[in-house]
Amino acid sequence: MIDGERVSTLLASDPYASGLGIRLVEVGESSVTIEMTVDESMTNFHGGLHGGALFSLADCAFSLYSNSYGDPAVAIDTHMVFSAAVSPGETLSAVVEEVNRGRTLATYRVLVRRADGKLAGHFTGTVLLLG
Repeated sequence: MIDGERVSTLLASDPYASGLGIRLVEVGESSVTIEMTVDESMTNFHGGLHGGALFSLADCAFSLYSNSYGDPAVAIDTHMVFSAAVSPGETLSAVVEEVNRGRTLATYRVLVRRADGKLAGHFTGTVLLLG
C-alpha cells in the first residue's frame, strides 16, 4: 500500500522537483499523480517543452512511488517515449502505477498527459530495492 504521507514528505524535500514546480495531486490505492505547468524556461530551441523536463516529471513520479514503502529504491533502468508536443502554459499530469514488485526489483509505468488528455510521454522504469 502506498504511504501518502511519505510521498508528500519525499516531494516536499526534493529541491529539483520544487524548482520545476511539480505538485502532488493525488495518492491513490495503486497510483500517484503529480503535475507540472510548463513555463518558458522549460522550452527547447523549437519553442516546445524540452524532453529533459518531460522526463523529469515522469522520473519524479516514478521515484515517489518506488520509495513510498519506506525502504530506499534506486533506479537501474528507465525508458521514455515522447508522444506529443507540449507548449508553454500547458499543465501536464503524470500518473504512475506499479507493474511488478519483487524482493529486489520493482518496475513502474508512468503516463504523462496534457490537459486535453493527449499522451505526451510514456515512461517505464525499474528500481533496485535496497531495504
